Amino acid sequence: MFEDQDWRLEADLHGAGESGHGLDHLISWVRDVGVEMAEDAQAAVSHDVVVTHDGNRLFAYAATRVALDRARAAIERVLEREGITGVITVSHWDHELDDWRQIEPPPTGEAKAKLLTEERDAETVQMRTIVCGAGNLVRETLEQSMLAYARELGVDCKLVEHPHLLTTQVALTVTGPRRKLDEFRQALEAEGWATIRGDWNVLNPL
Repeated sequence: MFEDQDWRLEADLHGAGESGHGLDHLISWVRDVGVEMAEDAQAAVSHDVVVTHDGNRLFAYAATRVALDRARAAIERVLEREGITGVITVSHWDHELDDWRQIEPPPTGEAKAKLLTEERDAETVQMRTIVCGAGNLVRETLEQSMLAYARELGVDCKLVEHPHLLTTQVALTVTGPRRKLDEFRQALEAEGWATIRGDWNVLNPL
C-alpha cells in the first residue's frame, strides 16, 4: 500500500490487449480525461492519486474517497472510449485487520465468510512475550510510554527487565485481542529503535 493512500480501486480488465494500446498509455489518458471532465482544476484527478497496473489489473490509490471517485470517473470514461470492459471494486485499508476491506460492491459468499473469519481471528485473545532492546539512559521513559499505551489499548501488560552494560532488554508479556497485540508490538519496536538512537546521540554528541 502507498503511504497515506488507504483507498484503493481495482479494475480487472477484459479486452485491454485488443484495444491496440498498452495500459501505460491508458493510465496517462486517465489524467487528461479527468481534466476534460472537471468543471474546475480542483475537481480534476489529484496528482496525489497513484494509478498503476499489474498485467490486465488496473489500480488507483488515493488518500480520500472523494479523490478516488474522481479517478474512477476518469478511468471509466477511458475504458468506455477504448471499448474495454472490466469489474471494478473499491476497498479501504483496515488498520486493525492490516488488510484491504472491500467496500463496493459489498462482499458476498466466500469473500464475506473470509472477512467474518478474519474479524473473529483479530478478536481472539492471546498472550505474547515481546522483547525490545532499550538504551539505559531512556529505558524508564520507554517503559512508562509502553505501559501507558497498553492501558490505552485495553491490554494487560507485565514487564521484566534484563539489564546489560549499556542497554537493557525489556520483556513485556501482554494479553489481549490479537489485533491489539499486533498494534502494541509495532509501537514497541518503534519506541525501542527511537530510544536506542536517542542514547547514541547522548553518548556521542555531534
